[in-house]
Amino acid sequence: MSAEDKQYISYNNVHQLCQESAERVKKFKPDIIIAIGGGGFIPARILRTFLKEPGVPTIRIFAIILSLYEDLYTVGSEAENVGITVQRTQWIDYEQCKLDLVGKNVLIVDEVDDTRTTLHYALNELEKDSEQQAKAKGIDLEKQPEMRTKFGIFVLHDKVKQKKADLPEEILNDDTRYIAGRRVPDKWFAYPWESTDIVYHTKMAMEQGNDVFLP
Repeated sequence: MSAEDKQYISYNNVHQLCQESAERVKKFKPDIIIAIGGGGFIPARILRTFLKEPGVPTIRIFAIILSLYEDLYTVGSEAENVGITVQRTQWIDYEQCKLDLVGKNVLIVDEVDDTRTTLHYALNELEKDSEQQAKAKGIDLEKQPEMRTKFGIFVLHDKVKQKKADLPEEILNDDTRYIAGRRVPDKWFAYPWESTDIVYHTKMAMEQGNDVFLP
């Protein structure tokens, strides 16, 4: 992917995508947000602001960190090489956090659905965790399907491309469970939290029309 394809996304743009998507997310009624780090941290926190309802406790955010991308640097340019395996760097300590997934609506948040490998891994592992928790509580999910954990996904951008991993059709075909702020071409998206020069980054985002949405 060449530097000419690089799209600079501003904080304003991220904020507005979260605000715009919040009404769809509310239909999913998440009890818990799990952010995939580091790209999902800031969108998750912004989204929670727009999900806040008067008199209702603030939704808790938990963090997991998965490694998929490797940054490759060559003289005078930057490139990203997509990895083929997922490494679990940080996961949830359920006992310490007193987090019970059973019967909950859990929203997984990341910045971009690119190869889908990370989302696939996170969803599968969290499903296993929720099933183990149900078993430990003596719950037979075949007899009590209402106690199954229901997962949803929110991303800022879904790249229109051939994915390397799949997500369940029941999620992808439900617009209250798979929510993307925008479906976008397969280009290099640079997010503001990755920038070492936010002034230049914002300037480029404005020039490319990736700063704010017009009313």
